[in-house]
Amino acid sequence: MSDDCIFCKIVAGQIPCRKIYEDDLVLAFHDINPVAPVHFMIIPKAHVASLAECDESHRAVLGHILLLAPRLARDLGLEDGFRTIINTGRGGGQEVFHLHVHVIGGAKPRPM
Repeated sequence: MSDDCIFCKIVAGQIPCRKIYEDDLVLAFHDINPVAPVHFMIIPKAHVASLAECDESHRAVLGHILLLAPRLARDLGLEDGFRTIINTGRGGGQEVFHLHVHVIGGAKPRPM
């Protein structure tokens, strides 16, 4: 846990969230500034600053997140599809430096 990380504080229960799912490895919760009708994040409970810092030891949690995303998306009504986004580093638009995967859907996404 990083003492100054907002997501670590959410994992620790120090900051509330609208939880969707939790297990030993990850926490999923609704984004506080949604960009679509459905917008949630899946984060590893263990602090890792970004995808660029991941290595072989993160294989299980990364796979778990990517397999969990479609299941949770379907549970939240995204039967027709969804977008996943991982912003990595300042140049990639990352604002909170704790790895997180955005899952977004329920409205026609903007073209990329």
